[in-house]
Order: sequence, then C-alpha cells, then structure tokens
Amino acid sequence: MLTKEKLNRINQLARKAKIDGLTDEEKKEQKQLREEYLQNIRKSFKNQFKTMTVVDPEGKDVTPKKVRDLQERNKKH
Repeated sequence: MLTKEKLNRINQLARKAKIDGLTDEEKKEQKQLREEYLQNIRKSFKNQFKTMTVVDPEGKDVTPKKVRDLQERNKKH
C-alpha cells in the first residue's frame, strides 16, 4: 500500500516539475514513485475482479471467462 507521505511526495514532485523542473535525481524518484503507485492501482483493480459477478437483466450469470479464470486461480491459492 502506498503511504500518504509517498502520495504527497508524488504530488509535490509533479508541482515542482511544472514550476521549476526536476533534477535528474528527482526525475528518478518520481519515476519510481509513479511505478509503485501504478502497481498499487493494478493490484487493487485485480482484487476487485476477484469478487465480481456480471448478471444480465434475466438474472443469468454472464461473467466473462477471463474473470472466472482469475477467480478460479485465486481459489487454488
């Protein structure tokens, strides 16, 4: 999970990049923080799919195969 301090730092670097520009070291830090943020988002999104069921208006389960496969893999672990 991304800490509040890291989120604040991401925003701080973004503001500084717009106003003054970033040093090479700050650019590296920003890239690493952004990647960590994206990994966190992807993980969260994937976890949402693990519990998702899609039902059509007739009440029939029409959950996509890819999602069902993900759910089955999750049950095995």
